[in-house]
Amino acid sequence: MDDLTDRTGRRVTLCPVDDDNWRAVADIAPRDEQRTFVAALAARYLLLSMRGGVWTSLGVLADDTVVGHVMWAYDEEDGTHWVGGLIVDADEQGRGVGRQAMTALIRMLSKRPDCREIRLSYHPHNTGAAKLYNSLGFIPTGAFEDDETVVGLAVRQA
Repeated sequence: MDDLTDRTGRRVTLCPVDDDNWRAVADIAPRDEQRTFVAALAARYLLLSMRGGVWTSLGVLADDTVVGHVMWAYDEEDGTHWVGGLIVDADEQGRGVGRQAMTALIRMLSKRPDCREIRLSYHPHNTGAAKLYNSLGFIPTGAFEDDETVVGLAVRQA
């Protein structure tokens, strides 16, 4: 049940960014038309994680190949966990990697005893993101982060 696979049968997992994989993670790039909504390279998100002191970056693997990046943070003010900077490499899109990476992250964060809600934001014109997050159970909170719609997923504690 914990085994998440993309549409081509590759196992999708999350991994820490380390000395061996950081370059591959940094080079992850979305499709050109997605750069309106996300950074041109995951390197920007890695720098936020390394220098900002808030975000934790993770690599997304399909089998043993780095195919994406995602980051998360805990907001002590309101007790929510946030997802940010999900990027799947342009050549890897359309295979279900993003969905499985988000599922893996939701499972990981949900195991934390302090996790009650997971939030993220996306630009209202990013219909692909809206469709994905809605299908995973995220619902609009009514709030906005800059010009982005904030959605949340309630987490049930075991």
